Amino acid sequence: MRIWSLDPSYLDNTGLAVCWRETLLAQEALAGNTTDDSNHPQLIRFRGTDNPPSAISTYLHLLADEADARGYSFDRELVALPADPEMRITVTTAQLRYEFDGLCAQLTVRDPGRAEQLLAVHDADTIPMEAALFRAVEGPIERWETQREF
Repeated sequence: MRIWSLDPSYLDNTGLAVCWRETLLAQEALAGNTTDDSNHPQLIRFRGTDNPPSAISTYLHLLADEADARGYSFDRELVALPADPEMRITVTTAQLRYEFDGLCAQLTVRDPGRAEQLLAVHDADTIPMEAALFRAVEGPIERWETQREF
């Protein structure tokens, strides 16, 4: 499961659709409607908010907004709650960079042109943009992250 901290505009169409599906599953896990992935590390940051269902719903609306901007239509009726425009979850700058590097590694295989575009804008010293739900703070890779080599 990957619920990206990165702005959804960085994702290719496949990545956006996969993130939508996985976040819908996360919504079900947070609601206690499934035992699948209920203990997944990606859910720690949502559980750490005052209102986990609202946080995950807000994220889903961000993904649907990006889909709308691309001419796709994600079914917002699947989202449990309306978006909370005031909701913020912190994410570290190193986490954003780690996710960006991982995304670019995936895109190098799946969509090399998009990877090239992203890497042209964000060199190794640039902090990628976070999704609107998140607020970037200086810090190391999040402790809930399962790290691997890209």
